[in-house]
Amino acid sequence: MTERESMEFDVVIVGAGPAGLSASIRLMQLAKEQSQEINVCIVDKAAEIGGHILAGAVLEPRALNELIPDWKEKNAPLNTPVTSDMFLMLSKEKALKLITPPPMRNHNNYVISLGEFTRWLGAQAESLGVQIFPGFPAADILYNDEGAVAGILTGEFGRSESGEEKSGFQPAMELRAPITLFAEGCRGSLGRQLEEKFSLRENSGPQTYGLGIKELWEIDPNKHYPGAVVHTIGWPLERDTYGGAFLYHMENNQVAVGFVVGLDYTNPNLSPFEEFQRFKTHPHISQFLEGGKRISYGARSLTEGGFQSIPKLTFPGGALIGCNAGFMNVPKVKGTHTAMKSGMLAAEAAFEAFTKKDPSSLDLFEKNIKDSWIYKELFRVRNIRPSFKKGLLRGLAYSALDTYLLRGKAPWTFKHQADHTSLTLAAKSKPITYPKPDGKLTFDLLSSVYLSSTNHTEDQPCHLTLKNNATPIDINLAQYNAPEIRYCPAGVYEITKDADGNNKLQINAQNCLHCKTCDIKDPTQNIIWKTPEGGGGPNYPNM
Repeated sequence: MTERESMEFDVVIVGAGPAGLSASIRLMQLAKEQSQEINVCIVDKAAEIGGHILAGAVLEPRALNELIPDWKEKNAPLNTPVTSDMFLMLSKEKALKLITPPPMRNHNNYVISLGEFTRWLGAQAESLGVQIFPGFPAADILYNDEGAVAGILTGEFGRSESGEEKSGFQPAMELRAPITLFAEGCRGSLGRQLEEKFSLRENSGPQTYGLGIKELWEIDPNKHYPGAVVHTIGWPLERDTYGGAFLYHMENNQVAVGFVVGLDYTNPNLSPFEEFQRFKTHPHISQFLEGGKRISYGARSLTEGGFQSIPKLTFPGGALIGCNAGFMNVPKVKGTHTAMKSGMLAAEAAFEAFTKKDPSSLDLFEKNIKDSWIYKELFRVRNIRPSFKKGLLRGLAYSALDTYLLRGKAPWTFKHQADHTSLTLAAKSKPITYPKPDGKLTFDLLSSVYLSSTNHTEDQPCHLTLKNNATPIDINLAQYNAPEIRYCPAGVYEITKDADGNNKLQINAQNCLHCKTCDIKDPTQNIIWKTPEGGGGPNYPNM
């Protein structure tokens, strides 16, 4: 057996996104303020910082103002202030302009590339002494003799698909610390393990999710309005399916166009990718894109459960932060500011635990959250997303009531159900026929994945595993018409024939965008997403 190396730190952070980086920066600030030395390490599965980051994105700078007040002097890439807001309800040919609800108003916010912003945060963290190791996925959790988290185990490099060690094999490495903060992002694989081991959801509802698909376009300068923000609801989705879309005018004649489908949808024949392609043909959207060039593509799941789906955040030796816990404000269509703030609050509790040599002080994080503006912000909008379970029009009506009259103070809290339980049987579902791509506005799946620069070493253990190999055919295909071949935005899953002519599920793990949709939506929860070899996956330049 190959002996593993071990490194010791004061705090290990899993994930170099906005939450993890903000936590590291705040830790180093506190150490400097109190003339302390603290050794902080961050690992991230992407080959470079920001390589797996994807969001709309409009940034509310509230947390940034608190964390780095002089961010303008430090050249943070917030170059495009929002200049206008528009909220539209679409029918197939028309667009009805609605009053932009207060949570969606973006005065003093910025249209950004979250990838660029994350790289900038990474540079700020490194300048303070944080050690960042990109290309090192956190594959497993280390525990001490008392059962507390004691750090993480990185993934191995150089093992074949059959499990044999190849030339150049590198064993996993132990990164040990008395405090580990898990900032893996939405549906973190280690976060799921921690929720089960420590019963973190015992007093909270299930997390619910959306799938966000995004393209970056370079458009005609005459059609470009820097800082213009457009949100839409309605077509092409049926009224019983939650979702919406956006068009954000960035700098350099670029627009981000995206589409989000709530993963509580019921029709197994629905394809979020194809719905997104249809969306771009709407006259109000196509007018901006026609004559332009699509330059990037990606997809990512996002947390939609909000206030009632936040689990217990702390456990012996660690805490969940950012989207690993689920702090996104869905009505606001934002989660970066809350993710950053959660990381900062966790850092303050972690620093107290560090200085007192008492890991139990990390429990202060729960109190920090409840005393913060995150808690108030998410509580106020807690009923808006679940109200759309009754359909688009009822959801809009309730949202207006809750926002303008009740002002988020209703004496009730709506509940969620887990997304994988929502599919109806294929025999009872409406078939959906999608038009062929035109190669100008609409595109096929594989050419889209190509634009994401996704790559995995082919001869490695498959990171998409099945609990039961028979389930995809005996249940998913037989009862739900194999929904995984449609809900995956990367063509990972196919139904093919084996040598005897029988149906089988083929997994094209090479295509995986790490969106985690399969792990979320699979009706029997038979598909488990695990971290692949480090550095694999998409390589988003500025998404």
